[in-house]
Amino acid sequence: MTGQISTAGLQKIQRLRKVALLVGILAVLALAAVSRSFGGEGLFSELLEMGGLALIAVCIIGRAWCSLYIGGRKTAEIVDRGPYSISRNPLYVFSFMGAFGMGALTGSLTIALLFLLIAALVFRATVKREEAWLSEAFGAAYAAYMARTPRFWPDPSKWRDSETLEIRPVFFLRTLRDGAVMAFAYPLFESLEYFQDIGWLRVVLSLP
Repeated sequence: MTGQISTAGLQKIQRLRKVALLVGILAVLALAAVSRSFGGEGLFSELLEMGGLALIAVCIIGRAWCSLYIGGRKTAEIVDRGPYSISRNPLYVFSFMGAFGMGALTGSLTIALLFLLIAALVFRATVKREEAWLSEAFGAAYAAYMARTPRFWPDPSKWRDSETLEIRPVFFLRTLRDGAVMAFAYPLFESLEYFQDIGWLRVVLSLP
């Protein structure tokens, strides 16, 4: 019964994470709707947008890669192979890239950094709660994993992998689907810019 309660608690943490992210993203979207980069369509803004698209692509692929290792196993075992051998939260690391990339599609560095800040705050709070759950569930084994593996920033020197990997397609496809949602940021921000151009949205701020 204790394990069932703990697992339910972990699921609640994940739901709260999604709600917090959604609220934060909607707030920044509201800001994006009434602001534009004061650089206009200059070279910096164009390069920032291109970089944003590239980061979103890396995020989608990276998250899907991580799901091959962690999908369906998070509450059953300590996953410490592949990307999880160099970072305890590689899926979130790729999410940081995607968050910055989404904001970068506006052509504004300020919006990009706000997206990244929201992701960092939400994921940091989430990770702390997940670590508490995992420490209780796995005890000394998880403490040893924490001691040798960075929380976020990857350490490639610690790479370890297995010769074979049991893949659970449903988790891979779900993660791929969730990551692909980020790609919709491009048409969304393009639409906001169009509505600003035709006067449906009023620009009240110019941001770097």
